Amino acid sequence: MTAQSVTPITGVTMTLEAIEHTRRQIAKNPQVAGIRLAVKKSGCSGYKYEVQWVEEPESVDLVYQPAEDVKLFVRHNDLPIVNGTEIGFIREGLNAMFAFRNPNATAECGCGESFAVS
Repeated sequence: MTAQSVTPITGVTMTLEAIEHTRRQIAKNPQVAGIRLAVKKSGCSGYKYEVQWVEEPESVDLVYQPAEDVKLFVRHNDLPIVNGTEIGFIREGLNAMFAFRNPNATAECGCGESFAVS
């Protein structure tokens, strides 16, 4: 008998602030079905988050619904990197942005643009 490692799928969640921001953006753009959290190889640490407004979901999308009127899409291939991530929305002076708390991130670059996973 062999041992097998299983990583439970917990998905991706959003804070109330992130849900409210997403809700406002969807209301301004009725063709938008929701928001996608994606990652791409980039930066000095390895990966970069991308947030995309989704008009048409892809067949590889997993769909999470953090609120009745907000859908969050994550491509199946990206889930191992972002599994368990909480998306927040913060304001710093005149800037406002999504922020990510990812339990899989093992390091971040100094500028905060990219992150690494082990």
